[in-house]
Amino acid sequence: MNGPAFLDERTARDEICRVGRSLFERGYVHATAGNISVRLADGYLITPTDACLGTLEPDRLARLDAEGRQVSGDRGSKTIVLHRRIYAASAATGQAARCVIHTHSTHLVACSLQADGAAGGRLADDAELLPAVTPYFVMKVGHVPHIPYHRPGAPEAAECVARAIERHAAAGHPIRAVMLARLGPNVWHDHPAAAMATLEELEETARLCLLTRIPPLGAPQIDELRQVFGASW
Repeated sequence: MNGPAFLDERTARDEICRVGRSLFERGYVHATAGNISVRLADGYLITPTDACLGTLEPDRLARLDAEGRQVSGDRGSKTIVLHRRIYAASAATGQAARCVIHTHSTHLVACSLQADGAAGGRLADDAELLPAVTPYFVMKVGHVPHIPYHRPGAPEAAECVARAIERHAAAGHPIRAVMLARLGPNVWHDHPAAAMATLEELEETARLCLLTRIPPLGAPQIDELRQVFGASW
């Protein structure tokens, strides 16, 4: 497969637990909400169903083979279906994900509730969650498609996410995050620490958008970020 190097399994197990604990202790996840997966060279690791990300144990993470069948560990989260679609769709764009993080981060969900409510629960296929209000959002996160509401674990949501990844890649600005309406973000990157950093920037941007009503950056400012920093917006 193309893309960054795979983590070895022991490192991946330790990193999932470290990142999960960090997210929980800082309030990015609560109770048993959220999940983390890592793509290995020959399969996947994912957090167990109904697990608290703050108390994960490396040897109890669910181990799945390359076809998504569980081979060891506690029962894996049902969101592996969505995660596998993200891994496959991102690989097809030439920027293969190696880690996916899903949370119910408060400010992001609040923005989603506002937008979905204003749309009467009928978000457009090309809806986006947040405007380009800060340079670091443009550079570190990029476009965030707002996926119409589906129940947790619905296969239709996974298909919508895959189509969004394909659509944005075809337009020349590959994405690293989507927002599932009324549920929470899914972010992905080369490894767990990088995915967590993307989530942090995304949640901070949502918080700023709720606190202010500042207009987004204009086209000349975004073009400058593309030219100077290689932003893919």
